Amino acid sequence: MPPKAVPAKKTIVLGVTGASGAIFARRMLALLEADKRVGKIHLVVSGSGLKVVREELGLDVSKSSALPAALAGRAAWKTEYLLDSDIGASIASGSYRVDGMVVIPCSTGCLAQIAHGFSQTLIERAADVCLKERRKLVLCVRDAPLSRVHLVNMLQAHEAGAEIFPIIPAYYHRPASIDDLARQFCCRVLNHLGLEQGVQFRWTGEAQKKRKPLL
Repeated sequence: MPPKAVPAKKTIVLGVTGASGAIFARRMLALLEADKRVGKIHLVVSGSGLKVVREELGLDVSKSSALPAALAGRAAWKTEYLLDSDIGASIASGSYRVDGMVVIPCSTGCLAQIAHGFSQTLIERAADVCLKERRKLVLCVRDAPLSRVHLVNMLQAHEAGAEIFPIIPAYYHRPASIDDLARQFCCRVLNHLGLEQGVQFRWTGEAQKKRKPLL
């Protein structure tokens, strides 16, 4: 029998914008780095995103070469860090193949740009490419309360092909820490990119007994 074909490893774009919730970006990058099905990660952090990462995670964002490992909290061999101003980067072209993109957290400003097709930054352009090439795009919007403008922009982005996945953590897995909340949420997002995570808690019904928090 011929040997089984080895599935090609996925290339994922991770955008981080200036909404609060840098811990979700940290956990997302760590999970992607640890996933053997992922071969390449393109990380793009907006200027506002860098400020939020610095304030919420206490990271030094002055050295871009060290940012992926600092954000992931581990060696980041798969991650290429791209400047948000680098509109000529590989992921700005539809001819460069990626398997999906997630923006986490996604500010309502970034949402608006994507929903209306304005591509002034690399994050916005990469998202626009995913939409036009019919590739998976997940926008993890983080803001509250939501105005009518925000809701209309979500609907418009959804109609264009984006998946709107607001950062609303679950509690049924009895999280013991904020990181537990972030990990469970990121696992659910990765499911939508075809990257099911074994560490995800899965509800099996009310008969389930002795549920334990994620470690």
